[in-house]
Amino acid sequence: MTTTTLLWLRQDLRLTDNTALELARKSDQLLPVYIHDPKLNGRWPPGAASDWWLHHSLASLDEDLRKSGSRLILGVGPTEEVLKELIRSGNVNRVCWNRRYEPDLVDADRQLKKMLAASGLEVKTCNSNLLFEPWDIQRDTKTESPAPYRVFTAYWRACNKRGLHDAVHHRPDRLPGIPRGVPSRKLESLGLMPETRRDTGLRNHWQPGEKGAQIRLDKFLKESVEDYTNGRNQPGITGTSGISPHLHFGEIGPRQIIHAIKPWTERATGSASESTETYIREIGWREFAHHLLFHYPQSDQHPLNRRFRNFSWRKDYGDDLIAWQQGNTGIPLVDAGMRELWQTGWMHNRVRMIVASFLAKNLMIPWQQGARWFWDTLVDADLASNTLGWQWVAGCGADAAPYFRIFNPVLQGEKFDPEGTYVRRWIPELKALPNRYIHKPWTAPQSLQAGIAPYPPPIVDLKASRERALAAYRQL
Repeated sequence: MTTTTLLWLRQDLRLTDNTALELARKSDQLLPVYIHDPKLNGRWPPGAASDWWLHHSLASLDEDLRKSGSRLILGVGPTEEVLKELIRSGNVNRVCWNRRYEPDLVDADRQLKKMLAASGLEVKTCNSNLLFEPWDIQRDTKTESPAPYRVFTAYWRACNKRGLHDAVHHRPDRLPGIPRGVPSRKLESLGLMPETRRDTGLRNHWQPGEKGAQIRLDKFLKESVEDYTNGRNQPGITGTSGISPHLHFGEIGPRQIIHAIKPWTERATGSASESTETYIREIGWREFAHHLLFHYPQSDQHPLNRRFRNFSWRKDYGDDLIAWQQGNTGIPLVDAGMRELWQTGWMHNRVRMIVASFLAKNLMIPWQQGARWFWDTLVDADLASNTLGWQWVAGCGADAAPYFRIFNPVLQGEKFDPEGTYVRRWIPELKALPNRYIHKPWTAPQSLQAGIAPYPPPIVDLKASRERALAAYRQL
């Protein structure tokens, strides 16, 4: 009997080290499928920046598949109905996919697997997007049931004890052919592309797809990894890998990154060794984020720390929220970050912490509002990492920043962007200001301030707003 396997692709848009693909290609015919069904994501349908990336990633994947003797089949609509039709038209007798771990999708996948198995199909699910399954790393307790970790250091220690270096599946040269007569939608019919102005900014900064992921990783390893500990804190230089959107869409997997960086870890010494370990630990934070969201599925909307359920966030904050979103708060480092986000779909990690702290603590706006804006505007909008980051800054998550840690954007700018390179790049109104005023233009002489219009004055006093936040946090 002919074996025809449907490979359901989602956030694993690559051919290299794709566990489900490795399993599925051992069949007579292979049907690689992507189904556009935003409703399947429940309360978190993809944002506009993610849609833009997805459009180009799917185009890249289809090109790669065609070079391997296959092609990508696109479906649109309710996942269950589309799968049933593809299974019927392709005479499919086996279905494979890589697991996802967001709360709504875990339940949906479980029901879908049960339905397909009941219809007589062989169903295989795999892990291709994490180093470890969220349920595999848990702490021992005195009770019969193990418990999830809530402190990163202990969690990462347990991961390292298991071992990080697994084998990587090589990219297949040829794939089985596709069964005849299977319908496919055109990519343009998915409606993923944003308006032209946004598209131009994103296109100038990114190359979605497996090839783009590998180019970015190679460049980082050659130029930046050995000084990562220092370079990652300076937004004015290219000191980070920028690989997070490629990881989110599965154009590269964490095992591939660990495998690629291994030669550097083996030969590096001193600060270079520290840098490579620091970078690998960032992969660990991504794992920890998925671990937390899986075990605490309501944390995408509600504080993990229950004491924050009744925290006294501001109620009337509409104008300040808009100023923050548009990069018009009058605080240069905050505004530079928000403008970078809008124009490129990405923001430097240190700046993410600073703009988040400013929103949640200086403006006292609920962290969920910031998380929603990031979700819609980031090309690497990952629900687990986004949730972990915002709850960490707000002080209400696992292993969170202490309540009294409130990032001062002026001091942060003077320390990590001393020449104002980053601020001047994204806020051209301030280009002519001397370095001593670049992060606090409101202190410049009036003669200089007159030349930076229309850049606004600060919407909040940093010192007074810090004291207000501390007073509110102390009430917990």
